[in-house]
Amino acid sequence: MMVTVGDTDFHCRVEGPEGAPWITLSHALANNLTLWDEVAARLKDRYRVLRYDQRGHGLTRAVPGPYSFDQLVGDVVGLWDALGVERSHWVGLSIGGMIGYGLAIAHPGRLLSLVACDSRPDAPPDYADYFQYRIDSAREKGMAGLAQPTVERWFTPESVAAELPVLERVREMIRTTDPVGHEGCCRALKTLAFGPRLHRIRTPTLILGGERDKGAPPEALAAAAAKIPGAEHAVIPGAGHLTVLENPEATLAVIERFLAARAQEAETTQEGETG
Repeated sequence: MMVTVGDTDFHCRVEGPEGAPWITLSHALANNLTLWDEVAARLKDRYRVLRYDQRGHGLTRAVPGPYSFDQLVGDVVGLWDALGVERSHWVGLSIGGMIGYGLAIAHPGRLLSLVACDSRPDAPPDYADYFQYRIDSAREKGMAGLAQPTVERWFTPESVAAELPVLERVREMIRTTDPVGHEGCCRALKTLAFGPRLHRIRTPTLILGGERDKGAPPEALAAAAAKIPGAEHAVIPGAGHLTVLENPEATLAVIERFLAARAQEAETTQEGETG
C-alpha cells in the first residue's frame, strides 16, 4: 500500500493479526522492505508487522535531499499516525537502527522496544568519508557501480567467495535504489551524531552486530550499548554488516529472545495492574 506522509508517498506492507502488538522493520541504505522477508514471515503470527521503504528507496518516491535524521524520524511518526499505530516495537538495520535511536530519544512514548542491528550512533571522519565516496561513485558510475563494492564491504570474504545466493539479492536492491534517495540518505549519514544523547534512552534496547562488520564493529556497538541504561549487546558470529541475511538463524534467535522477554515483562506488568 501507499501512504502519504508530508512531501512523499511511502510504500509499506502490513501483515499479521489485528490487535497484536505492532513491530516496525526498517531497512538499510540502498535496500528496501524485502530485506525483512524472512523476518516478517517468522514474526507475523505474533505481531502486526509493518515494513516500509524509506524515502527514495524501493517504491517510495525520491524527494531531492539532503535528508536529515530528524526528517527520517519524522517520516516514521507520520506513517504511524496515518496507520493508527500508537506504539510499536522497532527493529532497524544500519540506517534503520539509527532511525530507531532517534525515535527512542525524541519519541520514547511511541516505542515498546528498540532493536538496532549493525547501527553505530556516530560518524567519525573515516565513516563520514565513506558516504561521500558513495555519493561520488553513484554520480560517476550509477548505482550499478556500487553493487559489487558494497557487497564486498557488507559481507565476509568467505561469503563473497562462496557467492551466496543472497548476494545477488542485495546487488539488485542496490542497483534499483533511486540515486537521489541514496544520496539524500548518505548526506544524513555523514551527520550521524546520536552518541551524546544515548544516555537519554529509556526504551528497552538491544544492539546487535556482526563480529566482522567493518562499518559498525563490535567494539563500537558495545560502547553504544554501555551508554544506554539496561541495554543489551550481542555479537553475531560469522557475519558482516547484513547480519539478518548472512547469519539469519543466529540473528533471529537473539531478536526473538529479546522480544519474548519484553512480552513477559508486559504480561507481568498487566497482571500487577489488574491484581
